[in-house]
Formats: sequence, C-alpha cells, structure tokens
Amino acid sequence: MSALATLLSFDTALLVAGIVALYLGAEALVEGASRLAIGLGLRAAIVGVTIVAFATTTPELFVAVLSGLGYSADLGLGAIVGSNIANIGLVLGISALIRPMGVSTTTLRRHVPFMIAAAVALVALGMDGNLSAVDGGVLLVILVAFTGYLLYRARSATADALGTDEIDIEDEDEVSAQLRDVVYLGLGLLLLFVGSNWLIQGGQGLLESFGFGPRFIGLTVLAFGTSLPELAASVISAVRGESEFSIGNVVGSNIYNVVAVLGILAIMVPVNVPASTISLDFPALLVFTFGVIALMLRNRDVSRLDGGILVGGYLVFFWLILP
Repeated sequence: MSALATLLSFDTALLVAGIVALYLGAEALVEGASRLAIGLGLRAAIVGVTIVAFATTTPELFVAVLSGLGYSADLGLGAIVGSNIANIGLVLGISALIRPMGVSTTTLRRHVPFMIAAAVALVALGMDGNLSAVDGGVLLVILVAFTGYLLYRARSATADALGTDEIDIEDEDEVSAQLRDVVYLGLGLLLLFVGSNWLIQGGQGLLESFGFGPRFIGLTVLAFGTSLPELAASVISAVRGESEFSIGNVVGSNIYNVVAVLGILAIMVPVNVPASTISLDFPALLVFTFGVIALMLRNRDVSRLDGGILVGGYLVFFWLILP
C-alpha cells in the first residue's frame, strides 16, 4: 500500500471514529440536560440555549484557539462563520425535515435578539478587514450581558417553579439522580471534544491531500466538523419531540461561537478578515440569520418546507465557495 493510500485510510478511520464519538456524546449530553431541566424546574429552551449550546460550542473554541496559537487565525474565523451558517442551514434544516418544530415565545423574545446582535456585531467589526483585541473585548462584553441575562432568567424561572415555600432537603435518590445527570453531561462533553478532534484531523488531512486551500477547509470540513455536535444533539432532540432543545441549541451555539470563541481568539491574536469573507461569507451569515428568523416568525414554527429551504440554501452556499 502506498504512503498516500495509508494516509487516506488513517484519515478515513479518524472520520468514522469521530462521527461515532460525536453521536454518543450528543446522546449523553441531551440525556443529562433533559433530566437536569426537569429536576431543577428549568424550561427546556433555557437549558438548550445554555448548557447544551455552550457544551457543543467547545469544538469551535478548541479549533479557534489552536488555530490562533499554532496555525492561522484566519482558519479559525472561517470555521466559526461556516459553523454558524451550517448550524442554521444543515442542523435546523435537517432537524425540521425529521420533525416540524414549534418555536417558543421565550426563544423568540429573549434569545433570538442576542443571535442577531452577535451576527451584526461580527460583520460590523470585521468590515475593516481585521478583528483586533478591542473588537474581541466588545464581543466578550456581549457575552457577559447574554450570560448575565440568562442567569437572571434561569433564577426567576426556578423560583417560579419552586414557589415561595421552603425547599425540602433532597433525599438520597434525588441527589444520586442529579449526580448521574452531571456524569452524563461530563461524559458527553468529553466524547464531543475527542470526537471533534478526530473528525477535524481526518477531514482536514483528506482535503489537504486533494489540494484544497485553508479558506475552503475552514468553511467546510472544520465548520461541518465542529457543527456535528449541534447536528447530533438537535437531531436526537427532534426525534424525541424536544423541539425547544433543537432550536435553543442552535441559537445558543451561534451566539457563543461569535461572542465567546471569536472574542477570545481576537484578544489572543489579531484576526485578518479576507476580502472573500467580507464579500461572500458575511452576507451569507446575515442572510441565513435573518432568513431563519423570518421563517420562525411566520407561523411560530420551522416546518418541513422550511427545513428544505434551509438545506437548499446551504447547498447553494457550498456551491458558491467551491474553488
């Protein structure tokens, strides 16, 4: 077997192993989050947009930080922009094709505005061709505001669920159940982290062997690879009929990708924004962001037709970025 064939076989094995690990990780993550939501009296939309969304954003954070330290910060930018587009076009689209999803008023009023703010802020800050440390600080300020708001709403929701009566001391069974849920979350996060690394290494190795450039790799294999946790978690939630988890996961992930991941990356190293990103990738991000919101507002759901539109839109975007 030639050296090239050996390399391709190894990369393919990494891809398969990564996909399996991502699926198992998403299953454990959704299971743990669902049970915690019930046990703590929190709404599914809040848990989806916080615990699940932040956990599934970890691969993007790893890729961006690794890119900034040892490779190219531009690669990390492409991965984040491409991941946000894939989250809407593929993750929500495929989830809606599996089962139409209702959109809660909580998500539309309290979470979607932050997703808009994150996308608009990224485009506005990056239009000068650079994301500086100051720009990263602006994104992190939005992150602090979003996190603070979510904590406030979560505390209010928990207080409403529990009422004003004194809380009884939990029995051993309840404590054990909560510990089990935390273990599920930790195991899911670990599998997502490992699986994402394997998939990204395998996918990047395959594309580089065929001569594809960094921008295409960032927008496709890295973006798709880091979106697989969101895809797996959202698809599993859709199959179970937990639409609030699916939508909340995507909305929260798109917020954290920009304000947390790119905020940290820009503070670490200056991020150059290529002209092709300004002319194509940024407009595509805005079109997908405002487009999916329009679909949500139309009938307060994401139907199978909407899912087909989103997936079709992503395929058009993929065609446009082909070298």
